[in-house]
Amino acid sequence: MALNKLRQLDRDSVGITLPKDDMRVEGLLDEDGRLEGDHHVHIRHVDDGEWSLELVEGIDT
Repeated sequence: MALNKLRQLDRDSVGITLPKDDMRVEGLLDEDGRLEGDHHVHIRHVDDGEWSLELVEGIDT
């Protein structure tokens, strides 16, 4: 099981790193391994210590 560390981003939020291999599988990275385009993710608290992430398509920014 891979473990990812939570990181303090600012006073109001924390972040987590998602593995690039997983992002490549989803087609979210360009040929240089950089995030390609704008993407949004819906994060839902499911239960104690459990969250789900869902890539949301079709949001215009």
